[in-house]
Amino acid sequence: MVQLHELKPNKGARKKPTRRGQGIGSGQGKTAGRGHKGQKARSGGGVRPGFEGGQMPLQRRLPKRGFSNARFKKHIVAINVEELNRFENGAVVTPETLLEARVIKKLGDGVKILGEGQLEKSLTVQAHAFSKSAAEKIAAAGGKAEVI
Repeated sequence: MVQLHELKPNKGARKKPTRRGQGIGSGQGKTAGRGHKGQKARSGGGVRPGFEGGQMPLQRRLPKRGFSNARFKKHIVAINVEELNRFENGAVVTPETLLEARVIKKLGDGVKILGEGQLEKSLTVQAHAFSKSAAEKIAAAGGKAEVI
């Protein structure tokens, strides 16, 4: 049975790294595998990523077009006043209650109430924004539109 202190790697499994520039007998002396002269032979020599030897790089050859504001876009969830009819008369409707009632799937950056359809119930609606017609319909039904 092999014991832990007797373990050792197989013959030839461990090889010493080549030490470059260590004299003529090492096989990697003098130029240390870099050849003679040239950009890659210098200290710190080589080219930056994307450099194509002076040819116009691909990144500069391709056309650049426009500006995208997608990363900064606000995601406003819009619902119509007719969807508020599912709530009880006199209820306070907030974005959280809309989420619980599954009127909206997610809050996003805010909720806006739009004026499509009719509202038959008197509700206090709290949202981030209202269209003019939605605010009028909520007020006409005897409710209140509160901007939060």
